[in-house]
Amino acid sequence: MTRVVIDNAYIAPVVGPEIASGHLVVDNGRIASLGPGPAPVTPGAQRIDGTGCLVTPGLVNTHHHLYQWATQGLFQDSTLFEWLTGLYRTWARMDAEVVYGAASAGLGWLALTGCTTSSDHHYIFPKGRGDLFEAQVRAAREIGLRFHPCRGSMDRGQADGGLPPDEVVEDRDEILAHTTEVIDTYHDPSFDSMLRVAVAPCSPFSVSEGLMLDAATLARAKGVRLHTHLAETLDEHQHCVEQMGCSPVEYMDKLGWLGEDVWFAHAVHLHDADIRRFAETGSGTAHCPSSNARLGAGIARVTDLLAAGAPVGLGVDGAASSELTSLAGEMRQAMLFQRAVKGPTAFTARQALEVGTLGGARNLGRHHELGSLEPGKLADIAMWRVDGFRAAVEDPVCALVFGPTPPLARLLVGGRTVVENDELRTVSHDAVGRAGAAARKRLMREDFR
Repeated sequence: MTRVVIDNAYIAPVVGPEIASGHLVVDNGRIASLGPGPAPVTPGAQRIDGTGCLVTPGLVNTHHHLYQWATQGLFQDSTLFEWLTGLYRTWARMDAEVVYGAASAGLGWLALTGCTTSSDHHYIFPKGRGDLFEAQVRAAREIGLRFHPCRGSMDRGQADGGLPPDEVVEDRDEILAHTTEVIDTYHDPSFDSMLRVAVAPCSPFSVSEGLMLDAATLARAKGVRLHTHLAETLDEHQHCVEQMGCSPVEYMDKLGWLGEDVWFAHAVHLHDADIRRFAETGSGTAHCPSSNARLGAGIARVTDLLAAGAPVGLGVDGAASSELTSLAGEMRQAMLFQRAVKGPTAFTARQALEVGTLGGARNLGRHHELGSLEPGKLADIAMWRVDGFRAAVEDPVCALVFGPTPPLARLLVGGRTVVENDELRTVSHDAVGRAGAAARKRLMREDFR
């Protein structure tokens, strides 16, 4: 069915005025119209009653490590560097089966928490373990989310002053060759694309300067985006000062890594000059509040970045550093953390919704296609139940952001139902959960090498 009509809903389009009781019409995967009152007669359309629901754009996840679904709950009281060094060798044992199961569960969970588009940053590729990149692409296609897999990489092990053990890093030429291959195989630049690839060396403390430069050259030659971790912890800042002679942002600037085609994960420890450079160059930030808190990294300067005009989106980060984190819940965390530092007027519920939708779309270079409910944009839509107990909250957007995540009545991606009444509809709901558990069991088996 190509036409869908949502009626009798509170609509928060992010761009433009909110509609207290209105309708939204989808035709051939795009938003045809929206407005107050009942929907026009639309022959042959699937009608969805939005009574008691808040309709928003689907949420956009701009930083994740899906494979980490298989290692949740470990190193619970560690800093980032302690957590990484404790897990690198376990992750080096993963194979395509582990990645597929973890990605299926991780993407299914994101869908159940209102996400319609997700990136993923996969940066460990053990040899002889199958096609790990294809495994996560296959999982995304089955779940039905728009997917932005980032071909990550590490080529700077401990012998070269990096953090990861030497056995988990790759040869630079092999990295560049495989990155080229996956771009040529999977990247789809079309308006309604379900799959776009980015180039994503892991971090300044695990990647050589040469690879950072070559990755940027490759990405720009292919017309794809760039992504990496940056300025997550004070340990990283000290590492850059000692080994590169400058701060993390200064290092990226020196390498030509600032620009509208770049977004960075975390960016917690920024100076005023860094924020100005992000705004001047259009460089984006994926804010991951729960992971940053879990690892004791700090609180990103989100309000300062937004005030300067720099793009900011949300990310749940790897499941192993944020355990079952809801993308909708990250809107709440982002809002509360900024208020905890700067007071109750620092960050509103509607700003949090915008960062979780249109801000994420800007990070991924898709703000003309996604992130708001406007005619002509893709019909990626979340319908939240704000009736029942939540009806006591006068403002539906407040009910979504301030409190626990509401039930998800419907999630549409390009007009296609992916979730209905908190159940996955594109795949077996229970089977996806079991796949994540099986991935963990397989990875953690003592005889699995």
